[in-house]
Amino acid sequence: MKNLKKVLFLFIGISAFTVAKSQAQVVVVVRPERPREVVVERPVAPSPRHVWVAEEWTPAGGRYVYHGGYWALPPHPHAVWRAGHWRDHRGGYVWIPGHWA
Repeated sequence: MKNLKKVLFLFIGISAFTVAKSQAQVVVVVRPERPREVVVERPVAPSPRHVWVAEEWTPAGGRYVYHGGYWALPPHPHAVWRAGHWRDHRGGYVWIPGHWA
């Protein structure tokens, strides 16, 4: 019974790690461009603590969807926003999302 519990625990641990590491990436051959009707105008910051988060792209059904910039509060006082970017990937491109560092 103890061995069965150990094996089951090991299996669950490996499965959880595999699921966590297997995030699907959408690879596109042509890098999408910002929609032409979108004019990027940075409004006045709501407070001195707010940081501008530039455009982001999210995968949706085998393509990427554009999301305009916005003001955000850092999660802690010394957090820095690292902007998202496009990366070459196997004959195409993937979006690397922005994040707080």
